[in-house]
Amino acid sequence: MSFCKASLNHQCINGREYQFDYVDFCISKGEAVLDIGSGNHPFPLATHLADLKTDDNFDRGGAELHKDERPFYKINIESMPFQSKEFAFVYCSHVLEHVNDPIAACREIMRIGKRGYIETPTRASDMLYNFSRLHRWHVAKAENALIFVEYSDRERQGTGIRYFIDQQKNTEDNPVKQLIYNNRDLFCNMFLWDNKFNVHLFDRSGNHRQLVI
Repeated sequence: MSFCKASLNHQCINGREYQFDYVDFCISKGEAVLDIGSGNHPFPLATHLADLKTDDNFDRGGAELHKDERPFYKINIESMPFQSKEFAFVYCSHVLEHVNDPIAACREIMRIGKRGYIETPTRASDMLYNFSRLHRWHVAKAENALIFVEYSDRERQGTGIRYFIDQQKNTEDNPVKQLIYNNRDLFCNMFLWDNKFNVHLFDRSGNHRQLVI
């Protein structure tokens, strides 16, 4: 039995329902699934949870870290305490834009997992919501590669405009919410990988590092 996009009731997906509209995770029953950065909304198909911070809300909008009966690990994604290929599937959503070294993090993800899913905001999303001030990297995807570019000082200042995030939080329907909800794939990089993927990194000085598998 596999869990693909049509197999879950959206009311049970804890805020991640849009992913199931775009992605076939195809996780088989009984497979070990690790959610890195599980936060306050763990991936519903995860069997194991992990996060960096356990003692505060760590940019969770005031929400508490979620823990339940699933095993939970406090980890640093750049050096994780798991065996090679310990997990059949590794889920990592809205984490890599924050890390110090995306290449080290991606190497670890591939080491511990057989396949998985990575999601990050796009540059357009960061600028629209004034989130570049919170993120170190903007991320793009190209075929079987992720490309990380470090934000400049000017970009890290953000736009200073709260209008779009305020409209997103508005309880009433509005064109901004429709724009985002109907085009999630344009505002999020949704990246499925199997076995391995390539990584390119450009820091703010223009230096290029790569992890080509």
